[in-house]
Amino acid sequence: MYRDNTLVPREAVRLLALGLLATREMTYAQLAAEVRHFTTHVVGPSLDLVASPVELLKVEGLVTAVEDADGSDEQETLQISEAGRAELDLLLKSNVRPGISDINKLIITLKMRFLHLLGPEDRDLQIEMVAEMFERQLVRLTELRAHPAEVGGCLKDWLDHEIAQTRESVVWFEGLRAKIG
Repeated sequence: MYRDNTLVPREAVRLLALGLLATREMTYAQLAAEVRHFTTHVVGPSLDLVASPVELLKVEGLVTAVEDADGSDEQETLQISEAGRAELDLLLKSNVRPGISDINKLIITLKMRFLHLLGPEDRDLQIEMVAEMFERQLVRLTELRAHPAEVGGCLKDWLDHEIAQTRESVVWFEGLRAKIG
């Protein structure tokens, strides 16, 4: 993690892998395929996001192998360990960096995907934290839009577009807060 308790990209993949295993057991091949599928559809293809973080889970004791009924380990099935559950909880409660980058989109998407794995109080805190991040982003964009020297060319139209999207996210998270809270 970064010093501000936000996730580095490989920890986002760790969160995804542990979250998937917290919902069901799967083979390493299935896990790698699901991690690759999810990250590719959120941030695009990236070998940096998939390879090593998934391999390390077993070495670090965050997942364990379930013994196959036939005793073979050709298709070893993995399950999350108690240490893995503790790590998942820590990762789910991490902060989100200001601004909307591809990695932030991935982290927010993962938080929403696995929000149900947190207790009610932690779930509320995570929703509030992400909502506040969008609210701060809206303030920054609105202030930039209001500065006369900054709105030349196509920038005004692009800022209007970004402000509308960010405002929509703020409204969506307010609705989620009301729905869950």
